[in-house]
Amino acid sequence: MFVAVVATVMALCNVKDGNVVQAMQQAQARAVDQWAFYQSKSTKQHIAENAAEMLKAQLEMTPGLKPEARARVEARIATQDTAAKRYEQEKEQIKAEAEKAGREYDAMNIHDDQFDLAEACLSVAVALAGVTALTRKRWLFGMACGLAGVGVLFGLAGFLQWHLHWDLMARFLG
Repeated sequence: MFVAVVATVMALCNVKDGNVVQAMQQAQARAVDQWAFYQSKSTKQHIAENAAEMLKAQLEMTPGLKPEARARVEARIATQDTAAKRYEQEKEQIKAEAEKAGREYDAMNIHDDQFDLAEACLSVAVALAGVTALTRKRWLFGMACGLAGVGVLFGLAGFLQWHLHWDLMARFLG
């Protein structure tokens, strides 16, 4: 009976852990996409800034430029400056979205660790229960119950989104 209950809890934790991992992958993909978008905006910003600088240098090197030509070049400079400022603003929004996705990933990672620890403890508890059935050693069953208790605790922490985290074990198992 003990093994059936523990195995059921372990299966539920495994299913939920799989869902958490999928959500983590989606958050990570969003973060990567946003950072790539941020880089493309940075590139566009630098191109616009460089274009404006080149046009300014052209104006400085051609002092005898006709007024209408000068006005067209100055309009292009203004257009490039405006584009560079727009890209800078867009980058800030994109950066905020990328950082948000990164925070979501980190928050879900805590719950992934909880489910991983729950599964590890519950698996060992099932194994110890099996050995207990063969050897009839009560202390082994006590260890199995203790590990099952820890596994259930971390499984509940994952399901209920408690901030219970055993860093030492997460590092050891990671």
